[in-house]
Amino acid sequence: MRYKFPSSRGSSPGAALGTGMQTFVQHLIDGIALGSIYALIALGYTLVYGILRLINFAHGDIFMVGAFIGLFAAQALHAGADPTPLKFGLVMLAAMGGCALLGFLVERLAYRPLQQAPRINLLITAVGVSLLLENLGQVVFGPNPKFFPDLLPHTVLFSFGGAAVSNHQAVVLGTSLVLMVGLEWLVLKTRLGLAMRALSHSHETASLMGIPTGLVIAFTFCVGSALAAAAGILVGVSYPRVDPLMGILPGIKAFVAAVLGGIGNIRGAVVGGLILGLSEEMVSGYFSSTYRDALAFGILIAILLLKPEGLFGRNEVEKV
Repeated sequence: MRYKFPSSRGSSPGAALGTGMQTFVQHLIDGIALGSIYALIALGYTLVYGILRLINFAHGDIFMVGAFIGLFAAQALHAGADPTPLKFGLVMLAAMGGCALLGFLVERLAYRPLQQAPRINLLITAVGVSLLLENLGQVVFGPNPKFFPDLLPHTVLFSFGGAAVSNHQAVVLGTSLVLMVGLEWLVLKTRLGLAMRALSHSHETASLMGIPTGLVIAFTFCVGSALAAAAGILVGVSYPRVDPLMGILPGIKAFVAAVLGGIGNIRGAVVGGLILGLSEEMVSGYFSSTYRDALAFGILIAILLLKPEGLFGRNEVEKV
């Protein structure tokens, strides 16, 4: 959401400085909210890559499917006519559950049969699954954009000077934070998370230790897909328009965020998402929104040239 600030023309230098600071703070708030959404999508990329060394290019389209599942769940609950936090929670759970199932099916039907195949086969399959979901989305959901119900009527929670924090931004930040902390707890504090970390080091060793590798891989796809669905609902709440091709650009940008932070590193994905969101918002606010999409690709080129392993990644030598 964009806020208009009073012009400083004819005001004192101190007032002009105050207005400039308010503008900066507002862009900072908006950028963190946007970056939180990128971070949720990027976590799905980094989870799958950490286990399979696979870039799941269908991940952005799973984000799209999550938004549409949320749209239909909201319509079934009449959430737009009578919005409540409970209905918002039910819509979020429906989308996350539906996309977790979709992630399981994608892994089981598309990727698992190719686990022993060359890496390029998996990459081509990922592109194919992405195109399949996009075209199926246009057939099933229709090619025209649809408006997402207002699950949470827009209100300003608090403001300071000319900057304001809306309830939508608070929900985006709060939901993203809860999911990120929950994922960190799952990976670091549970037996299933221990199995996921073991697989990230060596599938063969994990299998010899009795870890059900197929089950852990499927669970990883389910978790990553559920996070993408949550991001889809948050986008629907913040920017209430969804369409079958909405996952292409956010998916690419989230991939850039994962690479920036160090793909395979959970905290790196979060930091990369926040950096990308803040960078886009600042470029849009102080230069032109024309450059915001090009910025992601510029960051990708720069990180590959200067620090290919990312900010938090490790430079590993692959044996061939």
